[in-house]
Amino acid sequence: MKSFTFHALFGTIAATCAYVVTGHPTEHNSTVGNRAVQANAPPDCFPAVGFKMPSSVPSSLNNWWCDYSTEYAFVGFSYEISACQSVDTLRRDFTDIRSRFKGRYVRLYGVCESNPNHYNNVIEAAWSAGIGVHALIWFGFDGTDVYKSRRDALFKILKSNSKAKFVTRVVQFGSEPLYDWAIYAGDLANEVKAAKAALSGVGIPITVSEMAYGYQVRKDDGSMDVLKAEDFVDAHMLPFFSQQASTAKNSWPIVMSDLNWFLNNAGGKKIYLSQNGWPSVTSSGVQPNSPNAVANVQNEQKLTTSVNISGETMGEEEGRTN
Repeated sequence: MKSFTFHALFGTIAATCAYVVTGHPTEHNSTVGNRAVQANAPPDCFPAVGFKMPSSVPSSLNNWWCDYSTEYAFVGFSYEISACQSVDTLRRDFTDIRSRFKGRYVRLYGVCESNPNHYNNVIEAAWSAGIGVHALIWFGFDGTDVYKSRRDALFKILKSNSKAKFVTRVVQFGSEPLYDWAIYAGDLANEVKAAKAALSGVGIPITVSEMAYGYQVRKDDGSMDVLKAEDFVDAHMLPFFSQQASTAKNSWPIVMSDLNWFLNNAGGKKIYLSQNGWPSVTSSGVQPNSPNAVANVQNEQKLTTSVNISGETMGEEEGRTN
């Protein structure tokens, strides 16, 4: 599924915000309402709001990353890098996300085709801004194996750049390779396992950037093996593309249905809602699957507000109960 651009914030940021929920291995039919609780984030871990970056690269990852349990609600933005932004542009945008919006992460989208080493710029900008990154192995939409060269280039940087493991929270396979039939599910599961082994030395987890529907429609192809292999979940919540979609106001049952599917099937793993949103306009790559779905600015704003308030409420409930 192609991304769409949200020019109101940054010219190259996809119109999606990242939110977080936590799944727990409690009852099989767990829902948001009966999740276990977590503590508030301490200020002395990366990338907590208020954390001060060190003057030099630490010697190890010990006590560096904030625990997954301390991250919920709004955490950042998806950011498209197809324009091969300079390190200065990346630094400016990442710093704006960090300082103006209190974001903790950027989730990458797309790929810089002309520069296989572009992720070095991302690392430098993220370190400077004090923000974490959900890196991406981009599949695209043509069904070829070109992703392999992108994977190899990224892994080389992650192993050689001394700052990489201190800003890279996770590497995603994406975007939506199951939904787009970019790869056989069994092969994707093997890719995830191989990537985990390849990056075990630098301690970077692996996930897949995907919708619930992508897993559901590919079950016979081995999609549940993909979900099982992931270290945590980068889930997409895009109710506009549901066959039941109408307006953002009526979309919350769609969001909850997908969210509860992940909670019931992810084995208690952390769940980041890494691509969310409602388009203000449609295009050749952004078309609804329901004749009643309405794309406009009002619906875009309504969904963003609803998700943010709900995420904050869930986080507050966790903090009070713990």
